[in-house]
Amino acid sequence: MAKKVKKKELGLGIRALLSNMDAGSAEKQAGKKEEIVKELSSSTAMISLKQIEVNPFQPRKDFDQEELEELSNSLKVHGLIQPITVRRMANNQYQLISGERRFRASKLAGLEEVPAYIRIANDQEMLEMALVENIQRSALNPVEIAITYQRLIEECELTHEALAERVGKNRSSVTNYLRLLKLPPDIQKALKKGKISMGHAKAIAGVEGLGAQLSLLKETVNNELSVRALESLVKKLDSKPSKKSGKQKSSLPSDYQEVRNRLGALLETKVDLKLKGKNKGNFTVHFDSVDDINRILELLDA
Repeated sequence: MAKKVKKKELGLGIRALLSNMDAGSAEKQAGKKEEIVKELSSSTAMISLKQIEVNPFQPRKDFDQEELEELSNSLKVHGLIQPITVRRMANNQYQLISGERRFRASKLAGLEEVPAYIRIANDQEMLEMALVENIQRSALNPVEIAITYQRLIEECELTHEALAERVGKNRSSVTNYLRLLKLPPDIQKALKKGKISMGHAKAIAGVEGLGAQLSLLKETVNNELSVRALESLVKKLDSKPSKKSGKQKSSLPSDYQEVRNRLGALLETKVDLKLKGKNKGNFTVHFDSVDDINRILELLDA
């Protein structure tokens, strides 16, 4: 049986909540279902990995083994911070809806159970309403907000623009929250515990490299840096010349540098431009995940 782990207690317990879906009149069932969806939307349970089956219709089949091992090593130390989402199929049996990469890495790490949101069939509209209501009414920390945004995108199939409209935020604000989920577990935990603010996390997220990010976290916490002081430190790091960046800047005409920079700003990611002869060349657009690819494609469609 799934064990309740989140701070919010479910009065009936998850087993009782789900079993109640089968009892009562159609009208009472509708009301009970809506109540249950609201409860489950913000509550997680610990579920045995043996009770979860992978969705056979999952479009993604290939997972980078090196990335899985890196995530697996992190899970051995920190555990799974961002829960997976499953659908109840039968008693003690669940099907994965989202989070297969986390699911595979948890298996690789030797974990026996993981935190999961439990969904019931055909609850799409009610789930969306419950999640949006939870964001608006609950005192969530930035990481919890980011996870909820990600759930709305993955489970309710919302674009970034549609999500921003649903939660009453501008697109850039939504993007900043989602970027938090790409930060290392140490930084996410510091943010959840209030050791750093959203402003600090945003500044750190703009820096490439795990080592540099963790170093900035340590500097921020130990010296109690303000957001402005941290941003100043980040600018100093960015301004340090390297052999690679120096070669690129010296070999690329200023007009093409401007084109590269404007495209990078438009796509909200790193973009490289390499010339091959007169007025010829190619762009390289960097991405960090499948979600990042989809975000870039949405911007290009717009």
